[in-house]
Amino acid sequence: MKILFNVILAILVLLAVSAGITKIMLMQQDGEFFGKYGFTNTILIAYGAVQLLGGILLALPKSRIIGAALVAITFLISAVVLIAEGNIPVTIVTLICVFLLVVIGIHYGLHGHRGGESR
Repeated sequence: MKILFNVILAILVLLAVSAGITKIMLMQQDGEFFGKYGFTNTILIAYGAVQLLGGILLALPKSRIIGAALVAITFLISAVVLIAEGNIPVTIVTLICVFLLVVIGIHYGLHGHRGGESR
């Protein structure tokens, strides 16, 4: 169970960090997509910075709950935009990631900084 937990955690960290970096770099696809919904370049960079920070904090055991919360919030915002776009399959994947982030937050809230171990 610990290995599965760590694999899921690593995937979520990589998703958050990579999503944040693409927004900070103002990649054309992100700029065009979020721009349709009122995201200016400044807002998109700030949004990406929060995702990047959340991903970094998620990777560190002592800040994992805060990181999970930040990433979950940014993923929920993305899910709203994806729903507005009508992209239901990617919305579902995004919401699964949010669910996993909530599970990680609850796990660390109950078990402290012990990773995937049970008490």
